[in-house]
Amino acid sequence: MESDNAILAFAALAQPTRLDVFRLLMEHEPDGLPAGEIARRLDVPHNTMSTHLATLTRASLIEAERHSRSIIYRARLEAVRALASFLVKDCCGGRPEICAPLIADFSPCCPPQTLAAKEAIHD
Repeated sequence: MESDNAILAFAALAQPTRLDVFRLLMEHEPDGLPAGEIARRLDVPHNTMSTHLATLTRASLIEAERHSRSIIYRARLEAVRALASFLVKDCCGGRPEICAPLIADFSPCCPPQTLAAKEAIHD
């Protein structure tokens, strides 16, 4: 990720409603939510929500897909990965033990699957 893209993403998330939208969409991966539902859940007028969704889309943090008359918004997980990687790219100056606690903080919500668990899912 380039610095300009990271700055655009951070700027988009530096507003309370947009941060709430992004976190709500992360909660609803992989299905996403319609724009109207996002506005309703966050109690934001539809026209204001449209502006926030456009800002997050321009920052490549979310994406929209039309389903009939609805537009479904989803968080772009690859953007989350790229942004997190950008933040810790030069972490620890070659000493991984310094970043180990940071990496461990991500594990409780998303424990890595073992090979056996992955195989069981596909069977």
